[in-house]
Amino acid sequence: MFSEADLAAIWLTLRLASTVTFFLMIIGTPIAWWLARTDAWWRGVVGAVVALPLVLPPTVLGFYLLVAMGPQGWLGWLTQSLGLGTLAFTFQGLVIASILYSLPFVVQPIQNAIEALGERPLEVASTLQAGPLDRFFTVVLPMAKPGFISAAILGFAHTVGEFGLVLMIGGNIPDETRVVSVQIYDHVEALDYAHAHSLSAVMVVFSFVVLLALSVYQRRFAKSRIGFGI
Repeated sequence: MFSEADLAAIWLTLRLASTVTFFLMIIGTPIAWWLARTDAWWRGVVGAVVALPLVLPPTVLGFYLLVAMGPQGWLGWLTQSLGLGTLAFTFQGLVIASILYSLPFVVQPIQNAIEALGERPLEVASTLQAGPLDRFFTVVLPMAKPGFISAAILGFAHTVGEFGLVLMIGGNIPDETRVVSVQIYDHVEALDYAHAHSLSAVMVVFSFVVLLALSVYQRRFAKSRIGFGI
């Protein structure tokens, strides 16, 4: 059903999505916290920058990242100065590009979940002498858990489905940057519709299962909150 190249593309895609999701949760959580809690006038500007990949064509973002990562770009100059070479057409470059591209899919669910908590739970925790980190891990994280889980799932799934950005930044290098979406494109170009259909079917099933699981979890969590009178 799957060729060796197909299996390699699937493994690389899962590796990329897992790596990107890990860093997205670390980077996206403080951004979402700040956006949900701040009254700074430039909050709207930061929010718009974070959400930009939602409306920006992937090829546009990919082009500017490719320029930045190139030998003459500022990021390329930095990585070369550190002896790391350039990031374009490497797995590491794909990770950085995917983090930027999937950032709003992680920040927005967490931000919405934190905003939905309101001030009261944090004020109560503060009166009990809970510090900022204590309040986050004992109050915010448990009460906003669906937002964090939704963010992780959406970030992972969105990274799996990337194509335009991946092709711009990573090209089509076997075992390095050739993910499932690019492998499907290769099969179609070669008129190998049987293998293209197999990989595409896997993507359809994966997307459906992810969305179904997310919907079921959110409904169950909402029912549990009602059951506890929250």
